[in-house]
Amino acid sequence: MSPVSSFRAALVVGAAFLLSVAATAQAALPEEALPSLAPLVKAASPAVVNIRVSQTVSSRSPYGDEMFRRFFGLPEIPGGSREVASAGSGVIVDAENGYILTNHHVVDGADKIEVYLFNEDSLDAEVVGSDPATDIAVLKVEAGDLTEIPIGDSSAVQVGDFVIAIGNPFGLGNTVTSGIVSAVGRTGISPALGRGDVIEDFIQTDASINPGNSGGALVNMRGELVGINSAIFTRTGGNIGIGFAVPSEIARSIMGQIVDFGEVRRGLLGVTITTIDSESAKALGAEVNRGALVSDIQPGSAAEEAGVQVDDIIVRVDNKKINDSRELANAIGLKGSGDTVRIELLRDGDTRTVTAVLGQRTMTQSSGEDIHPGLEGAEFSAEAATSGSGVEVTDVQPGSPAWQRGLRGGDVVIAVNRIRVRNLQEVQEIAGRNEILFLLVRRADRQLMLQIR
Repeated sequence: MSPVSSFRAALVVGAAFLLSVAATAQAALPEEALPSLAPLVKAASPAVVNIRVSQTVSSRSPYGDEMFRRFFGLPEIPGGSREVASAGSGVIVDAENGYILTNHHVVDGADKIEVYLFNEDSLDAEVVGSDPATDIAVLKVEAGDLTEIPIGDSSAVQVGDFVIAIGNPFGLGNTVTSGIVSAVGRTGISPALGRGDVIEDFIQTDASINPGNSGGALVNMRGELVGINSAIFTRTGGNIGIGFAVPSEIARSIMGQIVDFGEVRRGLLGVTITTIDSESAKALGAEVNRGALVSDIQPGSAAEEAGVQVDDIIVRVDNKKINDSRELANAIGLKGSGDTVRIELLRDGDTRTVTAVLGQRTMTQSSGEDIHPGLEGAEFSAEAATSGSGVEVTDVQPGSPAWQRGLRGGDVVIAVNRIRVRNLQEVQEIAGRNEILFLLVRRADRQLMLQIR
């Protein structure tokens, strides 16, 4: 045999040996030993539904002012209204009663809601109740043989935990993605997304979440619901690995109040607060670099009854650290009226603990168009802003005159035409005397001036 023939024969023998080893190794590895999320997905997916929403919206001329359209001879846009449709997701959490958790923004303003089950059956759904502050809504369907998912303890979620997200991205239908918990306790997310009076404690995940996933499930490795997917940060309209879910403990609490009372009865402490940082603490001579400074107390409030005083610095609520005014607003806002809370505070250098029984927060709103035509589409809270003086913008409809002029949900109006305002009545009085308004607005950690005509 020639050297070439010998080499080829050796190659054949070697290849056969390798194939034999591979086949033996494959046969030696039992199928059940292969790592897979399939059993978890199979159990959880039937509890996640696709939601289709239709609503009627008014048609607005893209040219804005009617005199502008006539002057330039632009075509007339038919008035009236048009029907629009959108898609989202939901999670069945009570099969017996047909209760489904989803996001408030998924069903807000809906005229008709259709729910599509995992087996593609279609059901009509009604809104039992909805809470814009936490972006949670509860739907109800009439059907038997539903599959629910158990609600887990989101307070036990840790950074690094594996999770899966199940939902209806871009209307494609039931879709599963996986990742880890990237962070917990995220705040300051909703104002950037145009939502108003917000209470935030988001779970951040890199499991792929896209438009249409809103209201879907964030599930831990035990197959428990630990979050309702709610929002993403994106520069492209799609996922970039930064998604946010409302913790299941918040969703459970809001759902309980909605089912029991037909509304959310949010707790009220009755204080006006500002954030304490190292610089302000030094100016006050306080030995602390975090907390919420009490600057005002409502007469007859839970805070007054508990003995809280102006100039107190609240540093803890029910063993939860309070680093700033937003965290205090969240901690109290997630409690129900009538709940008892333990408040740790600093007063004259001493640490004290008081107990408060929370009152009920009542949110009354005023429409922007009742204040000024340029504010049409905005809603204002009649209550004082929770993070200090001013008037809070609770919601702004995208595309409305108020939206076009730069106003966003979560903004706090602190001055109008250089006059400081403490309540909605003062805003209305100034607007009644002026055709042009200059609003000084606090948005997150910055201020800006908006011109309203």
